[in-house]
Amino acid sequence: MGKLYALLISALLVGSGVVVRAQGNGPGVRGARAAALGNASVTLADVWSIGNNVAGLGQVTQKSIGFYAANQFVMRALNSAALAVALPIGTVAETDTKPKNGVIGFEAQRFGDKRYAEQRLGAGYGYRGGQVSVGVRADLLQLSMEGLGSRRAVALSLGGQAEIVPRRLVFGAYLYNLNQAKLARYEEERVPTVLKAGLSYRPSKKIMLNVETEKNVEQDADFKAGLEYQVIEALHLRAGFSSLTEQTTVGLGFLTGRFRIDYAAAWQASLGLSQHVGISFQTAVK
Repeated sequence: MGKLYALLISALLVGSGVVVRAQGNGPGVRGARAAALGNASVTLADVWSIGNNVAGLGQVTQKSIGFYAANQFVMRALNSAALAVALPIGTVAETDTKPKNGVIGFEAQRFGDKRYAEQRLGAGYGYRGGQVSVGVRADLLQLSMEGLGSRRAVALSLGGQAEIVPRRLVFGAYLYNLNQAKLARYEEERVPTVLKAGLSYRPSKKIMLNVETEKNVEQDADFKAGLEYQVIEALHLRAGFSSLTEQTTVGLGFLTGRFRIDYAAAWQASLGLSQHVGISFQTAVK
């Protein structure tokens, strides 16, 4: 029953020409901010860099914790949730733009329901030196199907970011599952290996334009783009799209004290609405 259930979901999505980002233990989406930008997120630097591009952790100057939840196409079987933590190593002065000893991050994520589920536990480290940031991450992945048991694998990932023009033009790249981890020997079932690369153009503090290409070795390339505009200090508006999933996205972010609340909605013509919400908290710099 569990296998049939998973196959029915996959058939529905494939028949509609849509790839569900979280399915198959791929890198997926991290945070409602990234979701609102069409998941053009390889150049971002915040607590969700632990999943979007671990190199971005190297620019997180405050202890941060984030929670993210999403539902795709109003289907209970396509719910996902994640918890992330970023911890700068050593003290960080108010004038510092980066932690001197880097940042470690942790993440726990779940996708699916009791019949078909994917879980991951991840740990990563990011370091920024000059205008370049690098990072490494390890994931323990588990796929479970009702009546068929579980499969586990360990995936390793590498990331990098570089300011081509300081504070104006940023390049980012992320290689997920570089070791091509296997979920099962049967038919060489492997965790997807995915390469993401993109640019972020920031002509001012209020505007950010991201473009990105994501390539799964077993799928067509996905072109993504996102725009963020700061209306006032406490409010950001966002929009984006993804060519492979044929989704258009919009969203907004609120800053209130040390909390940031983000929301995103994505629309796909064949399958309908997806929603994403995230909340994060940062401690004070000491």
